[in-house]
Formats: sequence, structure tokens, C-alpha cells
Amino acid sequence: MSEQGHSHSDAFAQQEGKWAQEAEAAISLFRHDEEIERGLAFGLSGSPTLVDRTIPTFSRGELPHFAGERGTFLNAPYLEDVNQVDDAEVAIFGAPVDAGTTYRPGTRFGPQGIRRSTNLFGTYCYELGVDLREQLNMVDIGDVFTIPGNLEKSFDQISQAISHVYSRGVFPVVLGGDHSIGYPTIRGIAPHVDGNIGIIHFDRHVDTQETDLDERMHTTPWFHATNIANAPATNLVQIGIGGWQSPRAGVKVGRERGTSIMTIGDVERVGVEKIAETALELAWKGAKAVYLSFDIDVLDAGFVPGTGWPEPGGLLPREALNLIRLISAAGLSGLEIVECSPPYDWAEQTALMSSRIVLDSLGVLVREGHLGKKAAARDRHAWGPQA
Repeated sequence: MSEQGHSHSDAFAQQEGKWAQEAEAAISLFRHDEEIERGLAFGLSGSPTLVDRTIPTFSRGELPHFAGERGTFLNAPYLEDVNQVDDAEVAIFGAPVDAGTTYRPGTRFGPQGIRRSTNLFGTYCYELGVDLREQLNMVDIGDVFTIPGNLEKSFDQISQAISHVYSRGVFPVVLGGDHSIGYPTIRGIAPHVDGNIGIIHFDRHVDTQETDLDERMHTTPWFHATNIANAPATNLVQIGIGGWQSPRAGVKVGRERGTSIMTIGDVERVGVEKIAETALELAWKGAKAVYLSFDIDVLDAGFVPGTGWPEPGGLLPREALNLIRLISAAGLSGLEIVECSPPYDWAEQTALMSSRIVLDSLGVLVREGHLGKKAAARDRHAWGPQA
């Protein structure tokens, strides 16, 4: 339950527009006002011709959206010293790697493109009744130093990075990068979970074969992740699989190991609510944590052209966002968004959709009370609750 006393399902069951109007009134403006004061102090007062005296000479906050970039996700505070990440509740970081791609490269620029796309967004979501600036102590800690041309060393770097964040009780959000990172992210979390990890995987492709082109690639993460003792394949749920790009070797592995697959046809047949309910039941069965891995190519290729393996016939954006909201409502241990390839994108469509997956998941996690409880204790530029 959120501080406003409404659950995710309650809001959908009510007249959402009316609920959202009332919910906004309960959100603090403390961080908003603090940002204005900080902008004026660090960015100088605006020119005398400006009527709005909250506008500084140099931009130091959310506004203006039309131009400029400060380099972080949603212009959230940047935390340079990752030794202090324990002061945050959520840490955004990039995993810029495309050495695992087997067709179109460019996902090494995914973190950069996703961050840039968030210049379009504010911190407040009307229908969720959440303002991340006011309610979530979130920081951006930059990118993992991946090793060009050496996927295995990049895996080691990614595992070490997410382990550092997760072991300090901080919720990790990983901006990929190709989908090969699904293996090192789970490998980095697994030692810190006292029990099994469930994985909910959105994709058009199964990604469960052992090797591809004789190596561990972006088509193989779940074979290797589910070899980890406390990440059993029976807790792997895959949503959106289908089309003409799923190798039979991977299908065989999934069948033999007992993974659960839900196709686009299944979504059409039973609806997003039933798909989400079933996915949560399977992923959480006997598990202590559930991790979300979202491959942007699960959406129909017409909506996300900027990806390495576009496949027509995938989810519609509204279906994807509703599924993410329903699944996030139960709580997550972390999430990753992968396979956004800006060089193939058009009008930032794929990057925008990628950032919306992250934003909507975080928004629901805050509204449901899973996140939004931890205030920054150190004297630094911070978002979220007051200490």
C-alpha cells in the first residue's frame, strides 16, 4: 500500500482520472522548491527582463526540456563516489556493451540514448500519482567500464558492479547494452539472495541456447543464468516469445529445463491481467526475489525500430506498459532494460519506450510502498523523502 492508501489495482478499479487529481494534492513540493533554490544559487539569478524569478541564468534542474542535457537518467542526482551508493535507495547505471550482438550492433550507445530520451519527461506521472523527485532517493552512478572486444571480462565488470549496488541494499536499474548482460546481472545478485531468484523476461526471443557462434552471446543469457544454483529455470518466465527468430536449440533447452513461455497470442487470448497474474505466480513460486529483464524488441518492430533484432507482431506499447505496472506492483529486486540501439532508432522512439519501462516500473514500486522509504542521510544533492 502507498502512503495515500491506494493500491495499484485500486486505482485501476476506480475512476482513474478523478483518483489522480486527488492524489497529486498529497505529494510534497519540497524537492521541487529545493531544486529552484539550488538552481538560483549555483546557476545565477536570471536576467532582469525575466518575470519568472525562479528561472536561473544557467540550467541546473529539470527545466527546460526543449534543449540541453546534464547526462543523467531523468536529470537525477549524479553520484560520483560509488562507495557512497548506500545513501541512495535506487541506483541507475549503464552497461554499454554490444560485443554479444549477432546481427545489428549499437546497443553500446543504449545507456546514452535512454538517458538523453528522459530529457522529455518530468518527474511526475499523472495516472500513477507519483513524483519521483519528491518520493524516491534515486541516483545515477554512471556506466560500468566494459572491455571492448572481450565479452567475458565485461561480464565480470557488470557482475561486480551490480553486486556492489545490491549488496548495499540499493535497488539496481541497469541500462543496457545487449541482452548478454542478463547473465552477469543475475550472477552478481545471486550470492546476496537468501533463497531462489525468479526472473520475468520480456522478449520476442527465448535466449536460452548454450552458445551462439561458439560463444556466450545475447542469445544465451538464460541458459547460463539458470545454471546458477539459486536461479532455477523453473522460476524463469518468458513473455512475448514468438516469430521467426527463436532458434530450436534454445527452445529445446527451455522445454527440458521447465521454463514457462507466454506468447503474444497468449496475451491476446487471456489478456494482460491474467498474463501478469500467471507470470508472478510462476516467478515467485518458492523464490525470495524476482528480477525483471525487459528486452525492448518484445514490442512490435513498428514502435521500436532502434533494436538489434526487430521482430514484427510484438506487444503494443500500451500492453507492455500495463504488464510492467501489474508485475511491478508485486515488488522487484532489480530491473534491466536491454537492446536499445540508438543508431537504428528514429525520432528516439525506442529510447523513449525504454525509459518509460523503467519509469513506470519505478513509479509503481513507489506507489505500492516497495520503494520510497529511504531518505538520504549525507549532505549531498538528493531526491526523495526528507531525512
